[in-house]
Amino acid sequence: TENAAALPETYDLHLVKQQGLRYGENPHQDAMFYRLDEFATAHSLVNAEQLNGKELSYNNILDTDACWSLVREFDEPAVVILKHQNPCGSAVAADVATAYDKAFACDPKSAFGGIIAANVTVSQEMVEHINENKQFIEVVIAPDYEAGALELLQQKKNVRVLRTGGVDAPAALEFRSVDGGMLAQSVDRVNEDPAEFTVPTKVKPTDDQLYEMLFAWKVCKGVKSNAILVSKDHAGIGMGPGQPNRVDSAKLACERAHEACERMGVEATGLVCASDAFFPFGDNIERAHKSGVKYVAEPGGSVRD
Repeated sequence: TENAAALPETYDLHLVKQQGLRYGENPHQDAMFYRLDEFATAHSLVNAEQLNGKELSYNNILDTDACWSLVREFDEPAVVILKHQNPCGSAVAADVATAYDKAFACDPKSAFGGIIAANVTVSQEMVEHINENKQFIEVVIAPDYEAGALELLQQKKNVRVLRTGGVDAPAALEFRSVDGGMLAQSVDRVNEDPAEFTVPTKVKPTDDQLYEMLFAWKVCKGVKSNAILVSKDHAGIGMGPGQPNRVDSAKLACERAHEACERMGVEATGLVCASDAFFPFGDNIERAHKSGVKYVAEPGGSVRD
């Protein structure tokens, strides 16, 4: 690839202890959190300042990293609520409190015990809404907090509050260990320009519809494959993660989208569907269409596109 120069024949990684962890993914596993100084950007998770709460656990760190990585995809005020590596709530809005309200409404049940990330300063109003929802949260991460917001959050002694001091792009490379080895790849970033999307249908999307499709495309990046994300009004209302086949992912995402629309009192029409891989058969599109999906964003590449 054009970035092959960033992946040389040999690579020396220098890991420094960041903090000890009580245990790993499960209680019987030992764990440690290390930092990679050469990859630690100024506003990365490893450099975040903890302002409140218990020490981060292994699973807290994994989920917070996924949540913070996803919310940084957006330029407008955005909030992501994440559980078990998947964004169960996601939204953008004119202000952070409204973005939170929309994200929470996506799936209030799954939001319980989740991680919240915002890409702008958390307002007191947003924290008041968290309290009004009686939402139990593990971690909040954001560039900064209004004084009133931080005061309210610090009343909950167990809530881990992280301040990054700003928003920047993540490191260019990421690593993952396998048995006896290591995988490296460039970090997944949504850099596509909607103006360059291929539109093979006779019906062409408007600029507003393209904007909605780009929102769904960005959130879908954070959903575990096979991934389908259904959105409406810049909120990720239906998620189908981690299924062995894409039809089940589409079915699950559409069912959750309809449940969300019913809760919100809006019609399940004009929905947008994003998929992290091509549709190998028409059954996915037919299933989504029956559920009110009118616009689809997918990478293409199938002989049956």
